Amino acid sequence: MSEENLLLIEGYIEQIIFRNEQNGYTVLSLSVDDNTVTLVGNMPFVNSGEKLSAKGYWKEHSNFGLQFNVQSYSRTLPTSSEMILKYLSSGIIKGLGPATAEKIVNFLGDDALNILEKNPQKIYEIKGIPKSRCKKIIDELNNFWGINLIMSELDEYGISTEESIRIWKCFGQNSINLINQNPYIICSEGIDIDFEKADLIAQKNSIPIDNINRIKSGIIYIINYNLNNGHTCLPKSKLMEAASKFLNVDINTVENTTNQLISNSEISYENFNEIDFLFSNQMHSAEVYCAQRLHMILKYPPKSITNISNEISNIEKKYSIKYAKMQKLAISQALEKGILVLTGGPGTGKTTTLMAIIDILETNGDKVLLCAPTGRAAQRMSEVTKRDAKTVHRMLEVGWDSNNKPSFHRNESNLLDCDTLIIDELSMVDLLLFEGILRALPLGCRIIMVGDTNQLPSVGAGNVLGDLIDSGIIPTVQLNEIFRQSQKSLIVTNSHKIVQGKMPTLNIKNNDFFFLSYNNPEKIKNTVIDLFYKRLPLAYGYSAINDIQIICPSRKGTLGTSALNQIIQNIINPKSDGKKEIIINGTLLREYDKVMQTKNNYDIYWEKEDKSNGQGIFNGDVGFIIEIDKVTSNIAVRLDDKIAIYSFENARDLQLAYAITVHKSQGNEFNAVIMPLFGSNPLLNYRNLFYTAVTRAKNMIILVGNESTIHQMVKNDKKTKRFSGLKNLLIQ
Repeated sequence: MSEENLLLIEGYIEQIIFRNEQNGYTVLSLSVDDNTVTLVGNMPFVNSGEKLSAKGYWKEHSNFGLQFNVQSYSRTLPTSSEMILKYLSSGIIKGLGPATAEKIVNFLGDDALNILEKNPQKIYEIKGIPKSRCKKIIDELNNFWGINLIMSELDEYGISTEESIRIWKCFGQNSINLINQNPYIICSEGIDIDFEKADLIAQKNSIPIDNINRIKSGIIYIINYNLNNGHTCLPKSKLMEAASKFLNVDINTVENTTNQLISNSEISYENFNEIDFLFSNQMHSAEVYCAQRLHMILKYPPKSITNISNEISNIEKKYSIKYAKMQKLAISQALEKGILVLTGGPGTGKTTTLMAIIDILETNGDKVLLCAPTGRAAQRMSEVTKRDAKTVHRMLEVGWDSNNKPSFHRNESNLLDCDTLIIDELSMVDLLLFEGILRALPLGCRIIMVGDTNQLPSVGAGNVLGDLIDSGIIPTVQLNEIFRQSQKSLIVTNSHKIVQGKMPTLNIKNNDFFFLSYNNPEKIKNTVIDLFYKRLPLAYGYSAINDIQIICPSRKGTLGTSALNQIIQNIINPKSDGKKEIIINGTLLREYDKVMQTKNNYDIYWEKEDKSNGQGIFNGDVGFIIEIDKVTSNIAVRLDDKIAIYSFENARDLQLAYAITVHKSQGNEFNAVIMPLFGSNPLLNYRNLFYTAVTRAKNMIILVGNESTIHQMVKNDKKTKRFSGLKNLLIQ
């Protein structure tokens, strides 16, 4: 909405109903004439007793009624002793409670706030306030006035409240002067504000486009931006070209500046096979560490298990099974070398091989620790091994560093308590998470890594599984033989056909892999929905919510997750008087809805039935809303065996999960999968994505769509190129 179309509202703040301290999002009640109205928006540090002038628009909320959505505001501090006392007593200044506020107002009178801003040292003259406490209050006052000044100065550049707070924490009261001299400092690590915003400030200050600080920040920005595409590094030639276009400066200037960055150790450099690569320092350090740590394991392996042939024979007798040649090789490598990558598709015996390794190690006195990158993958690992398995984050005891970024309590100073560590679903583990695992690994500890190279790569930067295998340095066993019992499953045999670039068998109607052919998107949509909530539950006794999962290539379109979720929500969990609901970030959430967490959030608290608790809900975790509490502005979500409490603000990362994308399905397994396939984005019609979707099905998969789309996906062996250094660093 344009500025001229916004409405103006003025009044006195009665009460702060809700505030997110991280980003300033606030809900408050405002007294306007004889009425009280609700305002919502980013309004940090406003408080009871202030006069507020706000521009915005009225909007009817489905649950909370008419609200005024604030787009911009100004505030006038209270001027009467009575209102100042209410203001200072509210807790807006840390360490300043009602009793101290009364002493200040009695001493300074109606001019109290002006004096506290211009000359806070006056507090020392007030009787009854200890000197040590005066100093703390003055420091808090300086913080309070300083952050407000920064926010007002930077607001015109589109810098959010949360970003202003980060700037203040880094640079303090000198923030504005430093930014005017070099706007690009706001792009530095720990602040991480978009380069475009720094560029806007530079333009306002008439800083030329060839300014050295601009070019340096632009180069670093491109390196960091490409982390989102999975790259831990970039070829220098590609970076030079991209930076020249992005910054609109000649390539020689970019190259000279890049060389300065390397000389000053602001970025890192490696040469692989006569090609120069550039890294952020963090990614370079992580890849170098991983390579060195893995070489240390190879050089100083744990003590080998003796009589491995006898051990394998004993296991075969114990479980009445016969291991294939490659399975025996994998068991031997794990027990002899102390490090192993075990890979293979469905039905090739990875689980039975792993069980033998665990059994032999435990028999020989090893303490074995099991982990996987997601909650569902860890749960499945527990089910098949009959042993406890944790998520990697939980195992490493995730916490927060001084910049409020995740860090792990388990590290070189607090090693994991195990003799063997087994990691499942390694294809989902990104570089920084892998580094965290290796840093917490005790000396002499075995590490066994299990994954499927044909699945989609990790969401985060890095190509860990692929680099480990391609280096030829890490002992690797690939299981290719499909065992007899698995050959009966079309899910298994068709998965292997897809990997080989062959069309899956689509015409068998009495197995676990079905294809329903339709060429009309509307018909496909209706069939998918009918299968989900009616046909499969009636025919097989499946629960639509717990057993069946719709998996789509895309979020968008008639057959995308967004459209399907809305339709299914109204069928499975319709609106009723007994259910509370709320719209968050454009999504209607209702009690009893199936939802998925879409980002890692380390702040969310959870508790289990046994009263154990912790923090952190992670990307891909699936659960059900059990309560929406509008009084406390919280949503309770059951995720497997724990209940997590979301603030309304944190709930912005929840999405309906009746239908999910293939990328979000990684690490999960479902009794039945339904997959609509028709046209869709050509960028999403490729083999690895199709294979990943098919292998999510445990007992049944039904493809609904047209055969030509399946053919396109099978034939398109597009593998997203990821630039990374781990493979070459291992070889070097």
